Amino acid sequence: MSNALLSQKVIFDRRLIDKYNRSGPRYTSYPTAPHFHEGFGPQKWREYAHRSNQETPDKPISLYVHIPFCDTVCYYCACNRVVTPDRSRAVEYLEYLFREIEQVGKLFSRKREVVQLHLGGGTPTYLSLEQLTRLQACLGEHFTLAQGDKGEFGVEVDPREVPKGTLTGMRQLGYNRISIGVQDLDFNVQKAVNRIQPQEITWQAVEEARQAGFQSINLDLIYGLPLQSEVTFSHTLEKVIRELSPDRLAIFNYAHLPQYFSPQRRVNEAQLPTPEEKLRILEAAIQILTKAGYVYVGMDHFAKPDDELAVAQRQGLLHRNFQGYTTHGECDLVSVGITAISQVGPTYAQNLKTLESYYERLNAGELSIFRGLELTPDDLIRRQVIMRLICDFQLDRAWVEQQFGLIFGDYFQAEQIELAAMVEEGLLEEEGSILRVTPGGRLLIRNVCLVFDWYLRNALQNKTFSKTI
Repeated sequence: MSNALLSQKVIFDRRLIDKYNRSGPRYTSYPTAPHFHEGFGPQKWREYAHRSNQETPDKPISLYVHIPFCDTVCYYCACNRVVTPDRSRAVEYLEYLFREIEQVGKLFSRKREVVQLHLGGGTPTYLSLEQLTRLQACLGEHFTLAQGDKGEFGVEVDPREVPKGTLTGMRQLGYNRISIGVQDLDFNVQKAVNRIQPQEITWQAVEEARQAGFQSINLDLIYGLPLQSEVTFSHTLEKVIRELSPDRLAIFNYAHLPQYFSPQRRVNEAQLPTPEEKLRILEAAIQILTKAGYVYVGMDHFAKPDDELAVAQRQGLLHRNFQGYTTHGECDLVSVGITAISQVGPTYAQNLKTLESYYERLNAGELSIFRGLELTPDDLIRRQVIMRLICDFQLDRAWVEQQFGLIFGDYFQAEQIELAAMVEEGLLEEEGSILRVTPGGRLLIRNVCLVFDWYLRNALQNKTFSKTI
């Protein structure tokens, strides 16, 4: 595939946004998770793990560990989490998690190196440093972890849950990338979403991470929260850029879906910014980030030009999975913990979602997978098309034809009308076999991907998704 990508520029094009902004998946997978089914269970996943070992014995592994606990609930939260100040519950969870790690580790050859490891949640730093050390030892006992800084080992951090010395200890365990939740610096906004986070503790976490030698620091912000405005959010963004200068910034759009996420029922809807104000916030954020030298990697993510994600995108090597954007597209994704999703070969497999069912399954000596999916040949083609679009902002149709032995115009005949309309509107442009997303269309990359989603096209999708903008 051609790596000759445009400069990583994004333009806020209100005309295109007004025309195309509608709900759609975020495409951390294709097909998306609502299409997983319980006919795919532990035995089927064992078979594919064995097949992967046989067919790709040197294929590296990306390992994800889900820590679901939080001390308090953030009202905007859409994560699978267990809110409790009772830290003893984490003790029990760890013992079961260690069992699962041992079970799953047996399925994969020790010749297969873990080159990427990520602790997510919930709040991974809800665990003490001693517990995190035990967890790392268990992972190292049952998987072959890359040594030194050869691997990309990351952890999500809530600064409110990081005693002094924790990040230094995590760095000594091998973690070299960190994502720190900030959301907003404005006290009124913090109070409205039940996340009081004094600026000082955020600054302390970033400073300790830098002193400890973390190679990449990401900050998470959210726009569209109660009581936010263009002025207040711009102040937050300018301050974190000026004083913290993170390597990456994730600027997430708050999707208010209380019918799916019970914490959001506590959000005062009257305090939410209007759709018009949200767009002003986004436009201002893009201007601030662009002026500061950050480039748009895609799907809410901005990075400094020399950050590995930005470099990988320019080289056509960026990948996307359930952890978001990554440079390790060559890996099988193996995940442990409640609700965690694995991607091994042409399959997805998801763990049980509650502690009780997870414990019960492990007590029975069985893997905790309760549903999954075997991808069809058509799924695999469309997954690759969507992957390249969402990572590269372009698609080489000749490359697709060569990879899959098809004629693009014939195979995607039903999609041609919509693609032609996007070209006419200026969302896409054509250059030979290349179909490229314009700078004004990049914020709407999900809309381009929707064109190739067979399930949506054939009305086989019941879930309500957030707006693309």
